[in-house]
Amino acid sequence: MPMVTIQVTREGTTPGAASLTAAEKAALIKGSSQLLLDVLGKPHDSTFVVIEEVDTDNWGWGGLPVQEFRRRRASQAG
Repeated sequence: MPMVTIQVTREGTTPGAASLTAAEKAALIKGSSQLLLDVLGKPHDSTFVVIEEVDTDNWGWGGLPVQEFRRRRASQAG
């Protein structure tokens, strides 16, 4: 059976935390694996889950650093 890899990319975290907790990561791994089992019939032993946490300084959106993009979008909405 082909192997399936899920990559979860998450930016930022709650204020004061450097990353997700071990319990949050375990829940993401368990839930993602179960989803593939339920939807595609992929057994857990052929599913890999990779959690990549990206600092908000390291990515952009709409041609801007993500924090600036969000500030502009919030000011347009409000």
